[in-house]
Amino acid sequence: MRMVIALGGNALLRRGERPDADVQVAHLAVAAPALAAVAAEHEVVIVHGNGPQVGLLALESTADPALSKPYPLSDLVAETQGVIGYWIQQALSNAGLARRAVTLVTQTVVAATDPAFGTPTKYVGTGYPEDHAQLLESTSGWTFRQDGSQWRRVVASPEPRRIVELDAADVLLRNGMTVILAGGGGIPVVERNSGLAGVEAVVDKDLTAALVATELRADLFVMLTDVPAVYLDYGTPKQRPLHEITVADLAALTFPEGSMGPKVRAAARFVEATKGRAAVGSLDETAAVIAGTTGTQIVAELASGQ
Repeated sequence: MRMVIALGGNALLRRGERPDADVQVAHLAVAAPALAAVAAEHEVVIVHGNGPQVGLLALESTADPALSKPYPLSDLVAETQGVIGYWIQQALSNAGLARRAVTLVTQTVVAATDPAFGTPTKYVGTGYPEDHAQLLESTSGWTFRQDGSQWRRVVASPEPRRIVELDAADVLLRNGMTVILAGGGGIPVVERNSGLAGVEAVVDKDLTAALVATELRADLFVMLTDVPAVYLDYGTPKQRPLHEITVADLAALTFPEGSMGPKVRAAARFVEATKGRAAVGSLDETAAVIAGTTGTQIVAELASGQ
């Protein structure tokens, strides 16, 4: 079976944790045995998020007095692809995966006219008290929005249209390798007369992963994050998890942008395009989410009798 697994950036670095490398490596070490077991038996593509990590690099770049200007987000996304991909490769190998795991530095084409460039919604980086966020906003020109009790930077998140290096991934999969690609949603680029050029954005990794899964004709699309399922009324006393649900029923529900909204859209796109199964669940329950016994399972139709 061929599957695409999307790892959330927040699954590697939980809310409130210090953004140290060893913290994230430790989370991957816990999840790696289940991922390695799946990769040993199936063709697996891993797409990872980078919201906390790319925000950290942007902050470091902005504060570096040696630079005449900060590195663009497209370059920083490329950096996160390398380091997080390396962590995942090493974690899978250390967990006993005999197959070779490789990381592709991958570009995602977006439209220069995408309205998302005028309405930033993608959270990156850590959270700050409101007064600190206002100071950063005034000194850096960044945009901040409230995220729970904290304020976080938001950046443009245009729709993914094409993954440039996807044909290479298919070749690697057919030759028995596990492929890590489109990290952070892929390096955001636009097409110009002179070729491709990076832009100031971070593409949503779940929407990119859905495109990868569809184009590679995957049988299963799994999004692993830091919550056990998709919840209705999340964060309220009425919150309740969704277990198995059809795309049609899911379309009638509303979920917040910047968190679960893109995951739900990504799942729906994949299932509608392929009639395959999509799932959302906790990184700590990887095997069960893939098996379909926990998390939220999104299908085209419920089995007869349900």
